[in-house]
Amino acid sequence: MSLDPDIASDQQAGCLPPRERYDLVGHDEAENAFNHAWQSGRIHHAWLITGPKGIGKASFAWRAARRILGAARDGSYGVLGSHPQDPVCRTLEAAANPDMLVIRRPFDEKRKRWRAEVTIEEARKASSFFEKSAGAGGWRVCLVDAADDMNVNSANALLKTLEEPPQRGILFLISHSPGRLPATIRSRCRKLTLSAPDEAVSARWLQEQSGIESEEAARLALARCGNAPGRALALAASGGLPVYESVDRFIASADRSDDASARGLAESVTARGKDGLLPIFFDALSAAIQVQARETAKRSADPQYWLKAWQELSRLVRDADALYLDPRQTVLAALSLSRRAAQQTRA
Repeated sequence: MSLDPDIASDQQAGCLPPRERYDLVGHDEAENAFNHAWQSGRIHHAWLITGPKGIGKASFAWRAARRILGAARDGSYGVLGSHPQDPVCRTLEAAANPDMLVIRRPFDEKRKRWRAEVTIEEARKASSFFEKSAGAGGWRVCLVDAADDMNVNSANALLKTLEEPPQRGILFLISHSPGRLPATIRSRCRKLTLSAPDEAVSARWLQEQSGIESEEAARLALARCGNAPGRALALAASGGLPVYESVDRFIASADRSDDASARGLAESVTARGKDGLLPIFFDALSAAIQVQARETAKRSADPQYWLKAWQELSRLVRDADALYLDPRQTVLAALSLSRRAAQQTRA
């Protein structure tokens, strides 16, 4: 697996970068739809690939990109499959193919971390990229991963490219939450929605990839991640399952928890060498709060406080990335939201 930060940007722990992954679980229907459009010769210039995080949207886009850029089909890897040793695949893995552009959050050299947003400078690269002559295959591909990370300015910059479809050029926009994108962008793309694969299929794949021994344990990891195989693999590889258990215990007694228990949990996910646990913590807390909201509603009680906590948590996580807030203080603030919701609901 490559350690080049340009290749590994936004890569989940324990998962191959999408450009290095050649299998894809449970998305044959979507692959057939794209393949039909490609074979028809009437391919749309922009594709909005949507669905929950961790189900293979970027892997799908890379599989399609390999075929567009000339890699020979290998049916043993599925409908859009190509062999890893194909020359096109090897240049793409090495980020050495001049006909492929990836737009994503840039790396902040000063702070040594990924920026919170796709900047306008990154988005403008699409325009100049498509103005160049394509190589031997005659096609160019631009991948925006993820389009959700664009701010207003970068979205407007990309819109200019979408409004003037490039000749023999295709854009793939990866989106976990397409509703956050401007309508002007959504309307210019063909939408292809990927759903969570069959649970049994995902569980077998997760066992093969992660070394989880029992199907029950694999299904539990998938349940924690909305049946998203990629997220479940990252969770297993990072040792994040205990984080979910700790968050569940905290939420179960949040209305009577004390500052010491909050500090202990915050320390466990922000200590030196635990960087990979922070996003898992926020995912776990968000999921636990949603469960509380549903359970409260089932009791015919008002779930407003839990819903408010969930909304405020989403904003807190977004602001923490954008403003580079202290991770430990952010975790404590997040736990405070859940404690307040629990106390208000009980009152």
